[in-house]
Amino acid sequence: MSRTIKHLLIGGLVIMTMGVPAATTANENDLELTIVNPKNLYDPSPNGYSTAVIAPRGGRVAYISGQGGQDSTGALSPDFAVQVEQAYANLRTVLDALGARPDQVAKLTTFVVDHDMSKLEVLTRNVKEMFGEALPAQTLIPVPKLAIDPMLFEVEAVVILE
Repeated sequence: MSRTIKHLLIGGLVIMTMGVPAATTANENDLELTIVNPKNLYDPSPNGYSTAVIAPRGGRVAYISGQGGQDSTGALSPDFAVQVEQAYANLRTVLDALGARPDQVAKLTTFVVDHDMSKLEVLTRNVKEMFGEALPAQTLIPVPKLAIDPMLFEVEAVVILE
């Protein structure tokens, strides 16, 4: 190998490693989500969500696929409230499998078939039971149907792992 090529290769390795940050150890406080509810906007927390959530610099992100109201056998109740409760239980199972807690969930997206205002109480109650004061940012999307016909609710999540 020529001397010029060796210098280019070595120079390239130096340049490539200059942009790589040194490994650091984060403490638990460095990995907490920061909830932002600006005072000059409507306070969404009574409805079970936060306006924005800032993820910590040192966290890894996990994306949880939509969890429906199927039980462990795949059966779906025809009752909306039962499906919502089961979907949040399923979400909790996925969080446990990831070694994550509910307060590490930064964002939820919920999909509701034939949404109307009567369903908000069910949704809000389940979110508050699972997340307490650490309410994630959330978007609710009304839809005409989901992946399978008896499915009435689905929730997906973005989680910051430690």
